[in-house]
Formats: sequence, structure tokens, C-alpha cells
Amino acid sequence: MQHLYDIDVQVPMRDGVALAANVWHPAEGEAPTLLVRLPYGKDVMGFGQSAFPDLLALVEAGYALVIQDCRGTHRSEGEFVPHMADRADGEDTVAWIAEQPWSDGTVGMFGPSYLGMVQWETAVTGAPALKAIAPALTSIDNYEAPWFSAGGALSLSLVTMWNAMMYTADAQRALPVGEGTVSQLQQLGQAALFPELLNDVLPTGAVPVLAAYGKWWDDWMAHPSHDEYWDAMELTPELKNVTAPALNIGGWYDLYIGQTLRTYTTARRQAGSAQAREGQRLIIGPWDHMSASGVFPDRSFGPPASAQMLGLTGLHVKFFDRWLRGDTTALDDVAPVKIFVMGIDQWRDEQEWPLPDTRWTDFHLTSAGHANTAGGDGALTTEQPAGAGHDTYLYDPRRPVPSAGGASMPTTPGFCGPVDQRTVTGRDDVLCYAGPVLEEPVEVTGPVSLTLFVSSSAVDTDFTAKLVDVFPDGRAINLCDGILRARHRHGLATEELMEPGTVYEITVDMTATSNVFLPGHRIRVDVSSSNFPRYDRNTNTGGVIAGESEEQMIPAVNHIHHGPAHPSRLILPVIDRKDQA
Repeated sequence: MQHLYDIDVQVPMRDGVALAANVWHPAEGEAPTLLVRLPYGKDVMGFGQSAFPDLLALVEAGYALVIQDCRGTHRSEGEFVPHMADRADGEDTVAWIAEQPWSDGTVGMFGPSYLGMVQWETAVTGAPALKAIAPALTSIDNYEAPWFSAGGALSLSLVTMWNAMMYTADAQRALPVGEGTVSQLQQLGQAALFPELLNDVLPTGAVPVLAAYGKWWDDWMAHPSHDEYWDAMELTPELKNVTAPALNIGGWYDLYIGQTLRTYTTARRQAGSAQAREGQRLIIGPWDHMSASGVFPDRSFGPPASAQMLGLTGLHVKFFDRWLRGDTTALDDVAPVKIFVMGIDQWRDEQEWPLPDTRWTDFHLTSAGHANTAGGDGALTTEQPAGAGHDTYLYDPRRPVPSAGGASMPTTPGFCGPVDQRTVTGRDDVLCYAGPVLEEPVEVTGPVSLTLFVSSSAVDTDFTAKLVDVFPDGRAINLCDGILRARHRHGLATEELMEPGTVYEITVDMTATSNVFLPGHRIRVDVSSSNFPRYDRNTNTGGVIAGESEEQMIPAVNHIHHGPAHPSRLILPVIDRKDQA
């Protein structure tokens, strides 16, 4: 099929603003159309994301393609404010496509990260021409991911980096029309190139180059709880309006992994049509937010782990063929759930998530009181400890535990993905609880959480948890993790300070993983109170953290209690399949 390529097509919105789009459409006849909306510039094909399907392959498969700059970005008119106009603009764009002479009236959407958010924001409008979406590495709750954590801590390194990047682009647009200054643009550009320099600035809310630009930065800093400001951007209650099936794509080391899984399970229950509920699909690879290769400096999952080897573009084509072209056989050979199982490093097809044969298993924390460092006496046991005890460490926000891998943005080497934890577990403010050397494989696939009984000398502090696979050669590779700001222990919308010395039961959401702990390996959980700069440091005062200086920070003496009266435990989804390698 011969296609024509039109650049900067002006798409009118309901308020008169025109959004620019590049359009590939058939020279003759009609075709189903795939839409991508993004705030990063439509003229860069692929957008630096290896989970992004091959655009030319989609065109060759017979689809028209529309790539559109979001409102107020690059060549589109209007003002950009994250998420504020994307529902209406997405709905209007879908309606415009359906009316074009080259369109057959059906529209699909795809793309990762912000490009995935705008898909859900369009889908909840119930746009009748939108027949399917393929959101990757994304969220429907903009508080819990990406800007804060599921436990209420600010995603510091991401927030500073993303805002520096978006403010720089905004300032570049403003300068030619007489707004802003060259000096301001230069400062923002420097911050965008070296965002890690912003993470040490205190107070966090007053990072000079970002606070000076204002706009949504001020709003985010002013709303550290999941209040009405964030409620207005959360789409979970509106899934009942979604009639388009979704191909949900995620990565075990992606910052959105918890939201990707939650969105899939919630849409399966609450989407607005049987077709949308039953048409949900899920793919999770051993990927981070930018790379879908499955190769990291400290751990490689092998060539089959990559999105390219999986055939992710082909899976997009099959999904859209099913829902835009009506090919009822297109997905016959594609399971509803496809996950990469680490440890054995294999893809596996499943019918449901979480897996129906999950055996939720408690691994109790215990010690003789010295679980500090990987060389301490912390242990994990499936038998409840007979004796009571506790472990103690000093959390000093002036000396936070540095981030070492995890589901975050790969802003610096070693900061993202699977990383050897020996770089941080020699610290006395990291508690390590390890199980015995395994004689048989143990598969852990599903949501992971840690229930702790804690007390502190402070009225507020953080608790972090990290699931680790300890290899026979000593490598300790992180699998998933979480953080809870103690003031949010009863929910993200409320704040309740602690009484110093009082024991509280808390649960840290560690998102999820899929890993087989092989014979000779050990299961370990690491506990501390900071993960910096992935998350901001809790100042321990109980005040507004974003507004506090280093001089206001106070250390916290934190205790992890365990034993019959205080059953601190790691809760793992164990899958007992005898055919495991």
C-alpha cells in the first residue's frame, strides 16, 4: 500500500487551539489509524525507547499513523500543563481522525510513559472511534507513579530531571515570542543536562532553577499527600467509561511496574464493557523505563529477554488487527498474560494475574539483635520465631543510603535495574535478613510486601524494603522494592505522626517480581530508611519536608521488632511447579 506523508497537519481542538501532527495515510482508500500523542517532539522517530514498536512496520502492516505534539509542546499551540488538557485533546483528535477521508473510522493508540498516560486519558472519555490502546510503562494514577511513590515519598530524581527537561523545552518556545530570558534558558538547559546536581539542593521545594520557573512545580511541592489535586488526575474511578481493550506492557525494573499491574487487574474488573474487560492483555519483561534489551551491567537476562526477540512490534500488529480490523483469530496464539521469569530467564504464558496457583508464604524476620549489614545475624525463616527481639539503626538524613538499582529512571550508571547490593549493604543503617542456602528452586511470582513492626525516636520517618537474590558467588541482585513514609501508614490521603517509642504495624508495598531463586542461592530482604536520590530524604521532623533545610533535619533511631508479639514478615507469592528448571 502506498502512503503519503504530511508534516505539521493542524488538528483543531474544541477551544480553537490547533495541535500539530505528522500523518502517514494511504494514497488511495481508507485504513484504520494508529495515534501517538506526546510532549517530547513528534519529529524524533522511536523517541529513544526500545519498547516502542517499529513505526514503519505498522505502516507496512496497512495502518495510517498520526503522531501529534501535545498542547503547548513543540509545534502545537496552547500552553502545556501536564495532564490538564489531554482528555479533551485526545477525544477531539480521535474524532478528527475518524472524519478524515483516508480513515475507515477506527482508531488505536500506543506508546510508553506519558504517551501511555494520554491513552488512558483519552479512553476514559469513551471516544466511540477509539477501539484499542497499547499503553506501555505507564500509570493511571499520577501521584503513585511517577511523581511520588505508593508509600508517599517524592520520586526526587525523576521529578527534578523531568521538570528540568520540560521547562527547558517550554523556555525555548517562549523566547522567540518575547517571554523569558536567555539566561533563564541557559540555566534550565544546564539543569536538564546535569539533573543529578539538583537532588542535593535543600529545601527540595526551593530548587532555584525549577522553583524560579514555577508553573506546576509549585503545585506538586504544595501537595505531598494524595489529596484533591491528585484525585483530579487519577483515572481509576473512570475506568468504568473505558470500552477499548488494552495491551498493557511493563518491565520488572520500570518505575511504573506497580501501576501497570494494578491497571491491568482493575480494568479486568471495572472497564465499561465486556469487550474491554476480557480484551485486556499483559506483557512484562525484564526491562527498565528506557531499555527493553534485558541487559544490565550487573545482570544479563540473555538475548531472548529483549523486546525485539519477543517480537513486540508483531504483537502490537496482532492486537490492533484483532480490535481495529475485526480479525477474530489474530490473537489465537497469544496468551492473555506473558511474563519473563527471571532466574530461569524464560518467557512464560499465563492465563491470569496474579497467578491462580499462588501460595502466599510468610518469611519471618529474626535475629539476635545485630542484623546490621550483610554480615550481620539477620535471618528469614518460614517458622515463626519463638523469641522476641529487635534490630536498631540510626537513620541520619544527612547521610542517606544511596540508591543502588531498582525500578527507576536510568539517569546515571548503576542507578537503575538489577544492581549488586554489596555497594550499600556494608552500611550499619541497612538491615539484612537472609534465608538459608536453597537446596531446591523457589519461584516467587506476583505482588510482594513486607509487614513490619516498627518504632522510632522521631515523629515521622521512612522505611524501605528490598527483595534480593543472593548468588553463590556473593552477588546480591535486587528484584523489587518499596518505601513507606510513616505519616502515610493509614493511607496516602491522610497524615498521622507517630508517638516516639510506640510500636506500629506497617506494610511496605514492594510492587512485584517474577524470579526463581535457584539452588545455592538465598532469599534476602534489606530494610532501611532511605533510598536517595531516587526518593527524597525524610527530615524526621513531621513538618513539610519539601520546605525544610539541612539545618532542620534530625536523626532518627529506628527499631524493627520481631517475634511472636511482633511478627515482622516478608510475604512472598510462591509458585510451586515441579517442572521448574
